[in-house]
Amino acid sequence: QVQLVESGGGLVQPGGSLTLSCSVSGSFFGLYTMGWYRQAPGAQRELVASITSRGGANYEDSVKGRFTISRNSAESKVLLQMNSLNPEDTAVYFCGATSTITSKTYYGLGTQVTVTS
Repeated sequence: QVQLVESGGGLVQPGGSLTLSCSVSGSFFGLYTMGWYRQAPGAQRELVASITSRGGANYEDSVKGRFTISRNSAESKVLLQMNSLNPEDTAVYFCGATSTITSKTYYGLGTQVTVTS
């Protein structure tokens, strides 16, 4: 079963940047569409960015132009570069791997991102 470990969260001021990293193990990385999700307090988890094994990326409207998702197949990692952060980006960010065979999504434990002055 695939295992996901996120890192890179933290506290940042509005307008700042963070890069989240997700390390994937336990299964062949190329079988998964990777995504970054976030969940703010009292809200549902939402998909903010995804990337296919071929590198095709999609973004939720509120992060377009500010966030960039990328994947490194050699290291089985997926990154989320976040720029121009604002307080509305505050959430727990989860890495997700969706199997292209079963369509099941696996999640990591998440990393907290807090944007505040």
